[in-house]
Amino acid sequence: MIQSSYVDKSFVEKAERLTPTLHERRVEPVRTIEVEADSTSLHGWKVRETGSIEALRRRALSKGESFVVDFGDHQVGYLTFKIRSEEARADSPVRLKLIFGEMPVEIGEDFDTYDGWLDRSWLQDEIVNLDLVPGTYTLPRRYSFRYLKVEVLTPARKFKVAFDELYATSVSSADLAAVKGLPDSVPEDLREIDRIAVRTLQDCMQTVFEDGPKRDRRLWIGDLRLQALVNYETFRNMELVKRCLYLFAGLRLPGGQVCACVYEKPEPSADDIYLYDYSLFFIATLHDYYEASQDRETLVELWPVASEQVRLALERLDERGIVKDDPSWYCFTDWHDDLNKQASAQAVLIYGMKRAVVIAQRLGDEAEAERLKGEIERVTAAALKHLRNPETGFFESGDVRQASWASQIWMVLAGVLPREENAALLDRLFEENPEVRPMTPYMFHHLIEALLESGRAEKALEQMRAYWGEMARDGADTFWEVYNPSDKNNSPYGSNLINSYCHAWSCTPAYFIRKYFA
Repeated sequence: MIQSSYVDKSFVEKAERLTPTLHERRVEPVRTIEVEADSTSLHGWKVRETGSIEALRRRALSKGESFVVDFGDHQVGYLTFKIRSEEARADSPVRLKLIFGEMPVEIGEDFDTYDGWLDRSWLQDEIVNLDLVPGTYTLPRRYSFRYLKVEVLTPARKFKVAFDELYATSVSSADLAAVKGLPDSVPEDLREIDRIAVRTLQDCMQTVFEDGPKRDRRLWIGDLRLQALVNYETFRNMELVKRCLYLFAGLRLPGGQVCACVYEKPEPSADDIYLYDYSLFFIATLHDYYEASQDRETLVELWPVASEQVRLALERLDERGIVKDDPSWYCFTDWHDDLNKQASAQAVLIYGMKRAVVIAQRLGDEAEAERLKGEIERVTAAALKHLRNPETGFFESGDVRQASWASQIWMVLAGVLPREENAALLDRLFEENPEVRPMTPYMFHHLIEALLESGRAEKALEQMRAYWGEMARDGADTFWEVYNPSDKNNSPYGSNLINSYCHAWSCTPAYFIRKYFA
């Protein structure tokens, strides 16, 4: 355990006692395939079926030969295979190269050409040496994949190798039996979107709510907040949300801030990343957890941590009551190089404080609730006076006075304007279409939430179908970290190979469908 005055051992120990047992499921591949270059397909690669798994079991491979299997759907888990020699006894180790891919591009492109800015070690390839053949081997690493390529590198010349068994042990803390079916009235396209969204959450639910099971594999609070909302409508695993809340509360930064993400292993520890909006989402996540679980004991115990995030966030306001926008801070909001975050951060502060008011009232602390209401009035008035353009009605951010989609969306979610004016603001947003648009499923979630909160349910459904529906039509087994329908090769990391194709913040259509459209 990291030794720090801001590690609350009692909170971390409570979180560790809540560590779940994972459900295991054996999954067999369904076919063999080839991945072929095709300029008309997503990322430039398409899949062609080549044969059956039964035929693969009868096949003996020599040095340089390979095969690719398709497991039929996205998997998170461990690979096991049973290997034997043919034509002669194995008189030397067998050396295999294994490549795991969530998408065909990961099988088709050479990892050695990777030039993204995240570490190449996240790409899922292995070289394994097998001393004993025949034998059954389970690889120790956990992988996130649908496709697996196996290349035989070095058997001796006198024998070949064959695979009698090849399967994955899929793992998740989510119990699919807990998920209720949708009513018959739900259209088929929404059922498919819901199915993919539920699978996305299922594969991200491990011993914490991971942001992505392929890359990072960490607990990020921005993802947790959205995953928890979907969880309440599907798996209802309250203990896992509770575990994550206690990890964040017990592993704060030296200034008392809730950090953006925590590492679970080899021991729980905080990352050094502080994001202004993410720390405030601890309040919202605690609020939502209590409303879903009615777990008063946890609310009482974690309220001081939530309350402290308000105090720390208010310290960043300037004399006008506006969040200072300078190089000394960072706010996430969305993956967009040109997005100014000041206005959205102001709105997230209001959003968080409003939920803090509800928590204070639930705990019977009316004095604190009234104090917070006063702060909300002050910060809201400052936003209306200094950030809103009286001529256009748009909220503008930073010295550049940028009117982005994100700023308007978050001001709507914060309830800075009355509901009717929020609806009119969103109508103008679609009409005028500012160029700094949402870039990720994370921001599209908030757009749809804002439309629903403003009484624009039909528009929300239209946007969800246009965005997540298009992703499904593009072949998503689980929903992706990044998706731009007008630039489908977009990556914030410089390469499609490193993108996460099962990502936590993309699972929220299941929340919207089940809460608003079922």
